[in-house]
Amino acid sequence: MKIAVIGGGGVRSLFLAKSLSQASRKLGITEVAFSDTDPEKLAVYGKLAKKTAELNAPEMRFVTTTDNDEALCDADYVITTVRPGGDEKRAEEERLTIAENVIAQETVGGAGLSFAMRTFPALREIAANAKRLSRKGVKIFNFTNPVGIVTQALNDDGVDFAYGICDAPTGMLDSFEKLLRLPEGSLKGEVYGLNHLSFFSSVTYNGADVTGRILSDPDAYVKTELSYFKREDAQKRGYIPNEYLYYYYYPDEALRHMLAAKELRGAQIARINKKMLSELQKVDIENDYAGALEIFSRGYGEREGSYMATETGIVRQKPWRFDPLSAEKGGYAGVALKYIEIVGSGKAGDMILSCPSRGKIEGLKETDVAEVSVTVTPDGVAPHCFGNIPKECKDIIVTMKAYENAASEALRSRKRSDLEKALRLNPLASEKAGVLAEKYVGLNKDFISFSD
Repeated sequence: MKIAVIGGGGVRSLFLAKSLSQASRKLGITEVAFSDTDPEKLAVYGKLAKKTAELNAPEMRFVTTTDNDEALCDADYVITTVRPGGDEKRAEEERLTIAENVIAQETVGGAGLSFAMRTFPALREIAANAKRLSRKGVKIFNFTNPVGIVTQALNDDGVDFAYGICDAPTGMLDSFEKLLRLPEGSLKGEVYGLNHLSFFSSVTYNGADVTGRILSDPDAYVKTELSYFKREDAQKRGYIPNEYLYYYYYPDEALRHMLAAKELRGAQIARINKKMLSELQKVDIENDYAGALEIFSRGYGEREGSYMATETGIVRQKPWRFDPLSAEKGGYAGVALKYIEIVGSGKAGDMILSCPSRGKIEGLKETDVAEVSVTVTPDGVAPHCFGNIPKECKDIIVTMKAYENAASEALRSRKRSDLEKALRLNPLASEKAGVLAEKYVGLNKDFISFSD
């Protein structure tokens, strides 16, 4: 089995390499190809990824290349994690967005659609080439943001072999297991909603619902992603929200934090990544892998510690270090590998994907892409059925799905009027839809063109 990773020169490449190599024997992965159109980043992070993979599975073939087609050739599965325009474009679109007093974040609000204007054309090209070069039945697992919008647009464009993947739901379950001191992988969650806007209808342990136990634990609001929510609000609601719902529940607070910040998240990431890359370029990775990992752990640890800190004022306290040999169970590679494992077993299995909801979520159409618990079989993917959804949850899902569908239409029509229409449907950007549309068209003109 061959797996292609398109965007393999990113800072998360080490995690991907670790996950894929550790699962290689069990799943029959014989070859992995990491491609990236940025040769400088690939020379560093691709080399680190290769060393990491060799430590875990020296018999597995690991290739790095700047030719996406080479990576896609004869691939059985493709993971996409690309960032057209790099960190600099993200930082710039966040600056342009916050200047209009609008929440600026790469998946939430107007800036998310701006990012999609760069990622969708790239992903559509990758999908077309995968269909041409990869093996029959190839599946694409897309981690490129904004996952919900671009997965919807790909499906609307006829790409029915691409699934959106995100590690947020599984990451939350992992934090709840640690909170309750339960064995790794013992909690099961039923999820419905949209990417970065989903809800746990239940979290169970050995069939028993522990949702109330989590919501009533004071430590949950310190040690898990529930720290972004007010305890009294969460307990009153009675359900567990995805961490990104912070922006929708407390938009004024999020905007206030952003406006007061010396540095937005995009600029912060750009600064950290630039420094880390510069330091790593001075290291002979082949002969000083340990030294390179020290630099990587320090830089990536800074990223982790500052996650959502600008927007919420909450700083993560847990220490962070990359260990290439410790057991790897999670991350977005873990989501893709879960699918591969289920299909390979020949038996049905449950997981969480972004895919067409097939009318199983109240308020959504069959073709509406949702982040949802599904049952995977060798014959396909079947979303679980969700009824009796709390009105507050249903309302925000339906509102934001209308926005995502309009965004998909705008990305495919490339009409400025459609772009503005989509932004008007986003409650976090609607008041400045016209000016934001104008800014985003100019910002992304080298990646996608829009007509009047």
